[in-house]
Amino acid sequence: MSGVPMITTYTMWSQFRNCRKAAELRYLQHLVPLERDRNLHFGSIIHECLQSWYQRRDLAEVLALIDRLCPNRLQDENQLRDWHLATAMMKAYAARYATENFEVMALEKNFEGPIVNPMTSAASRSFTLAGKVDGIVRIDGEHFILEHKTAAQVDGDYLEKLWTDFQITIYAYYVEQTMGIPITGILYNVLVKAKLQQGKGETEEQFQERRAELLSKSKTGKTTAKRKQPESDQEFQARLTEKYTDPGMFHREMLYLSRDRFDVLRSELWELTQAFLDARRRGVFYQNTAFCFNYQRPCPYFAICRSNGNPNVIENFYQRVAPNEELRVMPSDAPETAF
Repeated sequence: MSGVPMITTYTMWSQFRNCRKAAELRYLQHLVPLERDRNLHFGSIIHECLQSWYQRRDLAEVLALIDRLCPNRLQDENQLRDWHLATAMMKAYAARYATENFEVMALEKNFEGPIVNPMTSAASRSFTLAGKVDGIVRIDGEHFILEHKTAAQVDGDYLEKLWTDFQITIYAYYVEQTMGIPITGILYNVLVKAKLQQGKGETEEQFQERRAELLSKSKTGKTTAKRKQPESDQEFQARLTEKYTDPGMFHREMLYLSRDRFDVLRSELWELTQAFLDARRRGVFYQNTAFCFNYQRPCPYFAICRSNGNPNVIENFYQRVAPNEELRVMPSDAPETAF
């Protein structure tokens, strides 16, 4: 390795904690699946929409952005689904939060700082840590990190897990260290994804099967059944709009930070760097098979591990992409705000 420290992120260290083999494949071999996770894609769309909204609070501009982010929606069912959901979600969000009790100080703010040995206060020569916060807001003179999240549902379990958010503790600590802004806590801005599906209607074969079943049960031998037609975009959007009148589709949760958490963070982060250096030196990144289906779906690298690193699997189902995509600067990124 060259004398330049490796830029690392929360995503890398989280993946290393969960499965060392996955971290090696992504951050040392630079592999990513050709087919990307749809949930992550939708989350990225909403993050861009929220950034645009808080820059100028222009709903028409946000809706135009959604159109641009889903250019093939007339041919691609996934893009059409994302377009419908994002459109209804952002229209309702703009109405729900027409005014805010906070002042936006920065959006999509990048940071980078040293990883420090807590025992000696010496900075690591091997790694730095970088990230990007969704926003920094000021409430009654105190600064909070604004963290956007999309969720399938918000319940007690979901809210309890926010306390364990290793990512946001890292972000708060590094914003304080690199920008000199005391962070009081985190404002979680949660947008719930509606589970409604657009009606596809019936094929002629499906209709005839249903019609035959109805006729078999009819005492008169007749039925007025008609073939179910696909739900139009206008009809589906109207259903989504109605769903988003439910107050439970949006949630704000504020958590206050404990300084003790920062001390724990520094120790944990340093231990992770030492474990990574040891694994790289020995060339041993073991698999955590308990994590293969942690989110009720296969890990992105499951195919590689199952095939014992078969080169054909890598060539046909993966591509090489530079790490730390989340740090890229978007053309629409807001200018930095002076504090």
